Amino acid sequence: MKLLYFDCFSGISGDMTISSLLNHGIDVEKFKEELKGLSLEGYELVFGTAKKNGIAANTFKVIYDDHHHHHRNMKDIEDIINKSLLNEDVKCLSLKIFRNLADAESKIHGLPPDEVHFHEVGAVDSIIDIVSTAILINMISPDRIIFSSLPVGYGFVNSEHGLIPVPAPATMELLKDIPVYDNGVKAELVTPTGAAIARTIANEFGPLPEAKISSIGYGAGVKDFEILNVLKTVIGYSKCKKHYNILILTYLKIIV
Repeated sequence: MKLLYFDCFSGISGDMTISSLLNHGIDVEKFKEELKGLSLEGYELVFGTAKKNGIAANTFKVIYDDHHHHHRNMKDIEDIINKSLLNEDVKCLSLKIFRNLADAESKIHGLPPDEVHFHEVGAVDSIIDIVSTAILINMISPDRIIFSSLPVGYGFVNSEHGLIPVPAPATMELLKDIPVYDNGVKAELVTPTGAAIARTIANEFGPLPEAKISSIGYGAGVKDFEILNVLKTVIGYSKCKKHYNILILTYLKIIV
């Protein structure tokens, strides 16, 4: 069984997810070609590396024209993805992530999911982050995805509506029934996009099970903390299929 493990000791965001997953033998040119199927204009992908506490990690950034920044609703997102030339599995996973976001935002703002306007998440870079994650999961094709518990951080962060507490309300909604903890870092460690990715793709939350490790990826966060600010992902192989059906049922329960 092919395992993909997310070791989120410093949280998770969209760009950290992509830069970490790119470490696992991904053909970057093929990845970029797949992403062209989205048919969004006015952006550029920047791939690089950074040192975090002495550890080399990948970086990923989307540079885009501010004129292409829109406050989109769920219908706008669905139209962009459904009309794209993306692989059907990628379309499906991308829409599931966005629908989980829309459901969380609708509960926070007291609106039907289809009427919720995505602000930061509706921007070009966030759409690219979510669709890119779906593409990379499809390229890696793990049999089972496991996440560690998520450190949420504390403090306040700027938003479209002013200063809001960390974790942001939408993030908290997405993290229901997911194990979280405070690692003492004053910062937003789990973004709404990161929380939506975890909620949508995780089959299980817990420690890395017994497995033979084949590759390790490090994706750098933008900020520097006293702790190593990277997302570590691990691909390994396990012969154990025990509890697999239970995990699939858990996964379906989370995303439905």
